[in-house]
Amino acid sequence: MPNRLAGETSPYLLQHAGNPVEWFPWGEEALELARLENKLIFLSIGYAACHWCHVMEHESFEDEAVAEVLNRDFVSIKVDREERPDLDEIYMAATMLFSGGHGGWPMSVFLAPNLKPVYAGTYFPKEDAYGRPGFKSLLRYLQQKWRLEGLALLRDADRVAEAVRRMHERPGGSSLPGPEHVTQAADTIYRAVDHTYGGIASGVNKFPQSLSLELLLRAFKSTGTTRYRDAVELTLERMCSGGIYDHLGGGLHRYATDTKWLVPHFEKMLYDQALIVSVLVEARQASGDADKIALFDSRIQGICNYVLRDLCSPGGAFYSSEDADSEGQEGKYYIWTRDQILDVLGASDAKLFASHYDVTDYGNWMHPGDAHVPHGPKNVLQVVRSAEVLARLDGVSLDEIESTLARSRASLLEVRGKRVRPALDDKVLTGWNGLMIAALARAAAALRVPRYGEAALQAARFVLREIRCGERLLATYGKGRARLTAYSTDYAFIVDGLVAIYEWNGESEYLFEAERLTDTLFQHYWDDADGGFYLTASDHEQLLVRSKTVQDGATPSANSTMALVLQKLAILLGRHDYREKAGVVLEAFVDSSLKSVFQQERLLCALDAWHGGWSEVALIGPREDPRTEDFLASIHGSYRPNQVVAWADRPGTEVADRIPLLAGRGMVDERPTVYVCQNYVCERPVTDPGELFSKR
Repeated sequence: MPNRLAGETSPYLLQHAGNPVEWFPWGEEALELARLENKLIFLSIGYAACHWCHVMEHESFEDEAVAEVLNRDFVSIKVDREERPDLDEIYMAATMLFSGGHGGWPMSVFLAPNLKPVYAGTYFPKEDAYGRPGFKSLLRYLQQKWRLEGLALLRDADRVAEAVRRMHERPGGSSLPGPEHVTQAADTIYRAVDHTYGGIASGVNKFPQSLSLELLLRAFKSTGTTRYRDAVELTLERMCSGGIYDHLGGGLHRYATDTKWLVPHFEKMLYDQALIVSVLVEARQASGDADKIALFDSRIQGICNYVLRDLCSPGGAFYSSEDADSEGQEGKYYIWTRDQILDVLGASDAKLFASHYDVTDYGNWMHPGDAHVPHGPKNVLQVVRSAEVLARLDGVSLDEIESTLARSRASLLEVRGKRVRPALDDKVLTGWNGLMIAALARAAAALRVPRYGEAALQAARFVLREIRCGERLLATYGKGRARLTAYSTDYAFIVDGLVAIYEWNGESEYLFEAERLTDTLFQHYWDDADGGFYLTASDHEQLLVRSKTVQDGATPSANSTMALVLQKLAILLGRHDYREKAGVVLEAFVDSSLKSVFQQERLLCALDAWHGGWSEVALIGPREDPRTEDFLASIHGSYRPNQVVAWADRPGTEVADRIPLLAGRGMVDERPTVYVCQNYVCERPVTDPGELFSKR
């Protein structure tokens, strides 16, 4: 019989609905049972695309003997970290305390009935192995400890809970660092870059680190120091050519398990697609190299097309992720043998494809499970010879090489589509959709690809229509229903996405909706005493800690995102209070010691904007006029990170009263016209797209 997870909407929780473990979702029923029966709570936190979560499920949670112990001695609660980042953040802090600074998923936390942690770790094998206590041994030990020494465990839990609270305290009221702080932070990041293969050189695994690249580009813009841009371009080139990018279907895998970006951890997360598209857009705007721009444009389109094809719901919103595993093996869906490629393409095309994408008889990757096969024949596709090199080697035109490769990719993608596909996490997360909406709108503006903007519009409309309750957003949507009060990150990312839509298409309703949501965010999440946004709303359930997150992780925090977007909204809407609040966030949270550079890159981008000032661009011009389109191409074609764009289709529209940049401005000589102002000084109106920014 299914357990209590059967009624949930999260695919991760539903994966466990058939376990013999009597799982509860997080809620009062489970918490009250633990109090009434005085049992420890086993809190298991993971997510659908997590490989080791699947391993622990198969080893332990599907095991009748393990389930018997859990059901008798514990109250077991399963949580999807993507639905409950509040719980994940609190108990991850505890896990890192217990494990000496190591965290990850699956997260396995044991709580007293008062919700204070008594022990925590990550993956545990069922039996003692790998130098780790087995899960069965751990359960026996903790149950005995709770029965015989419960008071001692509670005292220890009090100390852990207090340490977790201290970890979430933020000093307030510090002085605002100067613009040199951004350059110093960029230098710290630059020194950590692997200048051979790109990326941040920290251990074996390499993550995209999009936010660090974003900060390096800003430092390039503000200082003119090209080495910052060079580091970004090197990293993106290597990633775009490596196995971390899916060369057949598009999209970026979660991270690389080697320093050369060859072998990825094969899961695909929506937020990674969004963040890397955004930084690729900025990199192509900042680059002066036509070949790099062409590569970045290709990958922007590859990622966006993947999201629209494989992660887009019928209603237009975006699903959360695709798993790394299929048929019980990580990466099986994506890897190839040379014989498989030969069978599909034939000898001539297969030879060219193999030379381009590093396909050999011996393979370039041996899965850990293939240790008995010398030089395992599996190949992860990566570009090792450019099309230009192949054209010279074969003595044929570049167009012919590229056409053949494109035809081969299409053929192999069709064949791959018949394989067993990795599982799809089809829940819709408000915040992650906000990240993708912003990325698509900016890609549409920079590359002049309208369908990306239309996709952003569809997703925004879905969120605003389906994932809200009155004026307030909800956090997640699945199986036809929205649920859970939104987090501040949900508001921040959606607001940023709505502003990006407005700057792309000039439809003011999205700007005004961003204002309404921002005011709602202040009403329910702002800390009036010390400043900054709490992660959870004022009427959220009471947890161990009400955190006020500023650290940027795999995604930026609400505080760092709002510190930047509030500055934009202040200009667009004439809301001086928004700028004041942005200053409060920066003063409260920027760490002047440079110890937390890799946890506040977006916040430092906001600091750069604060000191650098904003370029205000107002466009008055009909949408159907090709000269308006030429102006938009110029406005969005170059890298100007501190640019705010207001656009009215017609002069003297009613929205001018609410958007100060448009007030009193019209077309000159009946021609589309652009007005540019910076630092309280305005240039003369421009009616010739070729003259816009010509002096900059």
